[in-house]
Amino acid sequence: MKRVMLKTSLGMAVAFASTQLFAAGFALNEQSVSGMGTGFAGRSSSAEDASTVYGNPAGMSRIKRQQVTVGGAAVIAKSDISGPGSNFGGETDGDMVPVVGVPMGYYVRPIDDHWSVGFGVYVPFGLVTDYGSDDAARYWGKKSHVEVVTFQPTVSYAFNDRVSIGFGPTINRIRGELGSSLLSPPVPGTTDGEVKIKGDDTAVGYNVGLLVQATDRTRVGLTYHSMVDYKLEGKTRVSTPLIGPFNGNKFDASLKIKTPESVDLSVTHELDDEWTLYAGSTWTRWSRLKDITVQNDVPGPLVGSAFETIKEDQNWHDTWAHAIGASYKVNKEWVLRTGFTVDQSPTNNHDRSPRIPTGDRKIFSVGAGWSPTEDMTVDVAYSYLWEEDTKVNQVSATKGSYQAKYENSAHGVGASLTYRF
Repeated sequence: MKRVMLKTSLGMAVAFASTQLFAAGFALNEQSVSGMGTGFAGRSSSAEDASTVYGNPAGMSRIKRQQVTVGGAAVIAKSDISGPGSNFGGETDGDMVPVVGVPMGYYVRPIDDHWSVGFGVYVPFGLVTDYGSDDAARYWGKKSHVEVVTFQPTVSYAFNDRVSIGFGPTINRIRGELGSSLLSPPVPGTTDGEVKIKGDDTAVGYNVGLLVQATDRTRVGLTYHSMVDYKLEGKTRVSTPLIGPFNGNKFDASLKIKTPESVDLSVTHELDDEWTLYAGSTWTRWSRLKDITVQNDVPGPLVGSAFETIKEDQNWHDTWAHAIGASYKVNKEWVLRTGFTVDQSPTNNHDRSPRIPTGDRKIFSVGAGWSPTEDMTVDVAYSYLWEEDTKVNQVSATKGSYQAKYENSAHGVGASLTYRF
């Protein structure tokens, strides 16, 4: 039996990872708790607190007092798995997604009637899955852990009371781990091996936004979140308990991966002093993710071996998410929110794996904002997500076969505090 350990960059973990969270692919939506309450409808047009640094940098022009918004969300996912599983056996209990926390923090300061500056720290991508050592899916994706933390200094400029723009470069730190079991050879007393990939990298992107006060009661926002191009270099380390050509060797490894760009267009309309309506659509270019390839610089005798090139097809497609929402101002202290979202999955039936067993989803959200004083607001939100049933049907000469049906759902809760001074 060979036990193989690969240490390289994170990109494969990003591409292979299953996501039971609240956006398509491995993206996250939880960058604003006030936005979470309306299902993120109106995300680029609301500008209700400092989280507009992410939602639409141009929205900082609507914030007239210096303010800080800090908060977090928790995602509690569940998967019911049925079907034959692996031809090599193993359980299918579905408990592979632990509770995931998503932190956020923002600061906005108006400079004058035209200029504002701000800063944000948030998590645009992330996931955790862990099938365990006895699960039927262990050969296809035993463990995945990935997170991207983004730092965004931001500036906005208001041309007048109607039109403003905003821009912020993003500094993105990505790290994670990928693990899979390796099928042991038919030798009595041997156990499964394991592949592990760990790594991190830093890359730069940008966010840019436009906000237009179309009428006295209607705002239109447009935000572009750029693609981020990671060029990852690392090491592949191979160790085996049996004597073999890979034992004790280290190889240079290289990998390129891009997280996708997205465009968010939304509208906020104030019906009257109490009711506000929101609508929005987001397009994400997941079609960038055709496959993931790690190229190892192996010595001459090992050229052509299974570990020279590690590749897995993805063939993701572009997605749309659409959301509608509403808020009701009960009085000076309280506002209530609700929203509904439909979100496409970028995966396809042919290439879907246990790491990415997701389908199209629907999300229902409610939330509230409480302002005990003019200087402070506490926002809370709850979302329930359910996906269409999806099937995984994979066959490999080295992994055997895996067949299963996934029924995925998740609960999300969030809270944030905004303080103005």
